[in-house]
Amino acid sequence: MKKLILKSIIYIFLILMMLEGVVRVFYLGKDTPTRFLDTYKVEKWKPNQNGYSVTGNRRQNFSEYHINASGYNSYREFTPTKNKIEIALVGDSFIEGFHQNYYNSIGKKLEKNIPNIEVYEYGYAGYDFADQLHLVHSYKEQFDLIDHVILGIKFSNDLTRGEYNVIKSRLALESPIHKLIKKSKLLVYCKSIGILDPPQELMYRIINILKPKKKIVQQNNIKIQKVKEEKDKIYLTNFKSLVSKYGYDKKRFTLLLDSRITSPLFISYLEENKYRYIDFSSLFRSSNQPTTLIYDKHWNNNGRNLIAKSIADYLKSNVFIKK
Repeated sequence: MKKLILKSIIYIFLILMMLEGVVRVFYLGKDTPTRFLDTYKVEKWKPNQNGYSVTGNRRQNFSEYHINASGYNSYREFTPTKNKIEIALVGDSFIEGFHQNYYNSIGKKLEKNIPNIEVYEYGYAGYDFADQLHLVHSYKEQFDLIDHVILGIKFSNDLTRGEYNVIKSRLALESPIHKLIKKSKLLVYCKSIGILDPPQELMYRIINILKPKKKIVQQNNIKIQKVKEEKDKIYLTNFKSLVSKYGYDKKRFTLLLDSRITSPLFISYLEENKYRYIDFSSLFRSSNQPTTLIYDKHWNNNGRNLIAKSIADYLKSNVFIKK
């Protein structure tokens, strides 16, 4: 019996080592760059990192990233001056662009569309509007040299707070335990394709069973609509609060949004108060090809082309692009 147990342990260990080797040889597990908090309490990627982002259990998406000296995924360094025309794209994972090679990013596409400009991509997964304005405010001297700033905003989840604070849950991913787990590409791969989800779900169910149950109150359509309207008002209040705290240059700043998923209340406020915005919904709606990836809602190459086009068309139609 002891020999059987010993042999089983050895075989399991050898199988795991073999699987670890397969994952590494075929590059099935993604590289996750290291996060850090800089002196301004701006969360970003640790500068000067390179790796590959892998999505799906059959490498459905395989792309190279490059974290520059500023801590963002980009094909260029950020060196704004008064003698050049620079455009900044600020936003979350959609701007960050880990789903496409860094040298084929939205910024690169935009530069091809408008020669003689430099595009700086300040994209970081999870950034909301508070993160974005805090970043611009913290690096004011740098952003003051940039001719125009495009801020990506999704009304449903980018305005849930009215002031900036460090999100510790994201930085917790750099804990010693998580760093140790990331050393095993097999574990990273298993997590990315959902193999580890059932045990986690079982644990959550056990915890929920032990918790006292809350009464579920059925809501009719009128109540649901009322709740939505109240939430929209809160999000609009948060937008006003953030703009008041960090400032907002209406001449140089423009919002990038999809009106199909943006509250009419927010759109009306922007128009009434002369906030510039780029609405890419019409280009996406009229596209004959898919604009997002098969396995999630991030923009595919076609979607990124359309985003670059919508920004380029907007910039060309305004006098601030001409010097």
